[in-house]
Amino acid sequence: MPQSSRQKRITGRVMHEFKHGELKSGRSGKGGPVKSRRQAIAIALEEAGASRDESPRRNRRNLNRTTTKEARGKTGQQEREGRTHVGAAGKRESTRPMQGRDARKPTAKGKRAAQSRARKADGYTRKELYAKAQRRHIEGRSKMTKLQLKNALGIR
Repeated sequence: MPQSSRQKRITGRVMHEFKHGELKSGRSGKGGPVKSRRQAIAIALEEAGASRDESPRRNRRNLNRTTTKEARGKTGQQEREGRTHVGAAGKRESTRPMQGRDARKPTAKGKRAAQSRARKADGYTRKELYAKAQRRHIEGRSKMTKLQLKNALGIR
C-alpha cells in the first residue's frame, strides 16, 4: 500500500535522525544510537505506521503515537534543534501563564498572540536571535520561529 504524505514526512524525519546520529533504539532510546541503515528503515516504517509486518490496527496505533510524540517535541531532531513542537508559526503558540511552554491544542488566538509577541519590545528581534544562533552553530535555525530561537539559545 502506498504511503500517505504524512507517512512520507515521518519516514523522512526518522532517516534524517539516523543520518545525524540522533536516532536511538530501544525503549526511550536506551539502546544507544542506531548504526544499521536497515534497522533505521524498519524504525521509520514502524513510526510511520507503514510496516508490512504489522497489523493495520497496530500501524494506526504506531502512527498516532508518532503524531503525539511530534506534537510534544520529543523526537530526536526536535530535541537537538531546540524546538518544542512541529508547526509553531502562528498555529499553537504559548500563552504567558504557560511560561514559554507550547499549547497542546490549536487556539483561536494563536496567530494573533504570535504576531503581538513578535512586535513586543522584549529586547530581541528574530534577526538578532538568528545571528546569535549562527554564532553558536545551532542546527535548523533557519526554520525556527522567534520563540523557538529563544528556546534554543536558552533565553527567557
